[in-house]
Amino acid sequence: MARKLKTYQTSLGFFDLAIAAPSMKAALEAWGADSNLFHQGAAKESDDPDVIAAAMKKPGIVLKRPVGSYGSFSEHAELPTDLGGDGGPAKAARKSMRPVSKEPSSRPVDKVAERKAALDYEREEKRRAHERAKEEAARQKGRERRQQAVAKAQAALDKAEQEHAKRAATIQVEVEALAKRSQTENARWNKEKERLEAALQRARD
Repeated sequence: MARKLKTYQTSLGFFDLAIAAPSMKAALEAWGADSNLFHQGAAKESDDPDVIAAAMKKPGIVLKRPVGSYGSFSEHAELPTDLGGDGGPAKAARKSMRPVSKEPSSRPVDKVAERKAALDYEREEKRRAHERAKEEAARQKGRERRQQAVAKAQAALDKAEQEHAKRAATIQVEVEALAKRSQTENARWNKEKERLEAALQRARD
């Protein structure tokens, strides 16, 4: 069953933000807040009928307007133009969170519109979840490609090291065989030299 939506409002950076969401937690997550702005007094449930109407038209979507202004909320808002030396966005943010002197809404509660907004919110949440799943799948695919590339490079290195070890071992065997042949030749030559030197000495005598 679709959960009933409420409209929440805060100010972050250069913008006032508003969203139709089923809970404060959902609003904080959509705003990307890393702390509880409601406990800090920096966010509130809106009772402004214009803000509520705008948020309910696009439930689950963060709407913006220049901080400190009282214009309409929209998905894309221009930066505020009155950020001179009068305290900047921080002062404007404090100003924007002050209660607005509006008359309470006299509009009748539209149950059909409320339910449509709740269903729209659920669709938007599913769309966002689908987008997050796609992004995570793309990241996972990228990780798998990197892992495959690393595994391939490691396998090539291992194969090359094994080939090198095999060739080095063959060369070492050949070196040892040559050393043995050299020793054998030296021993033969020493004997031959002694025999020939003895013959030479006998000839001289």
